Amino acid sequence: MMGVVPGFMLPSPIEVLKAFFEDFPVLMSHTGTTLWEAFLGLGIGIALAFCMAFLMDRFRFLYKAVYPVLVLTQTIPTVAIAPLLVLWMGYDIAPKVTLVVIVCFFPVTVGLLDGFASADPDTVSLLRAMGASRNQIFRFVQLPASLGRFFSGLRIAVSYSVVGAVIAEWLGGSNGLGVYMTRVRKSYAFDKMFAVIFLVAIVSLLLMWGVSLLQKLCMPWERKNALKQEWRGIDKG
Repeated sequence: MMGVVPGFMLPSPIEVLKAFFEDFPVLMSHTGTTLWEAFLGLGIGIALAFCMAFLMDRFRFLYKAVYPVLVLTQTIPTVAIAPLLVLWMGYDIAPKVTLVVIVCFFPVTVGLLDGFASADPDTVSLLRAMGASRNQIFRFVQLPASLGRFFSGLRIAVSYSVVGAVIAEWLGGSNGLGVYMTRVRKSYAFDKMFAVIFLVAIVSLLLMWGVSLLQKLCMPWERKNALKQEWRGIDKG
């Protein structure tokens, strides 16, 4: 870094890329473990978030009781929770997955709640007038209306899942990017540690891109509406 900072403290980008390609097979092995923990926790977090959002939307008293608690949980640093989970659950996969569930649960739940509330009230009133049940209104109106905000929360959660898994791995384990970071840090191989940071950033961006692609597949009408608006703009112009 032009001699301003010692290279062993802040390696140059070239050194980081060199370390990345030299340790690529090892990094991929650790990445597989971290992604498994992240996906498992993310899946459980999404399932729990959907159930909780459904119940909170259906029962108003539950919303008033639980929502402030959800907001309060976000004020607790993730790094402070991880040691407690390891103390309670050991060094196996359980504390890693649990931490991922905790960090992914909030954004998905809030996204679903906002999506349920954004359903068109006129459409809801029309279905009620036609004798539709609450479950039918939820299935045909509220659930489709929530998809956009659900995927917005999912994009946040999917990046949190990888970071949460890495943070949990810092405290112990036999495999994973967090374990690898701890090992290279203790050996003062900061170029390898920055290579892991670079890899985590790439994985997070790829996962977010994958969620955006999934959103387009699940919400084809959004693209059609966007094209209609573009054509209307061209016609007006």
